[in-house]
Amino acid sequence: MKELLRANDPALLSFVEALLKEAGVAYFVADAHMSVAEGSISAFQRRVLVDENDEATARQLLTDADLAGELRTRK
Repeated sequence: MKELLRANDPALLSFVEALLKEAGVAYFVADAHMSVAEGSISAFQRRVLVDENDEATARQLLTDADLAGELRTRK
């Protein structure tokens, strides 16, 4: 899995998830349940991960949605 972005903004995460789901891109939101440990203060960013084979498609989707600034750099 490749990291697409990190965020603690629930609206942004929801929008990204909707974009990926609508395009049929499988994704996983890592650290989604950290609120139990952090006390719901959004201190830990959630990571959106996609399969390596879908990374280019996912990056293009987010770029087309004017979210290129949110993307993590490729490693």
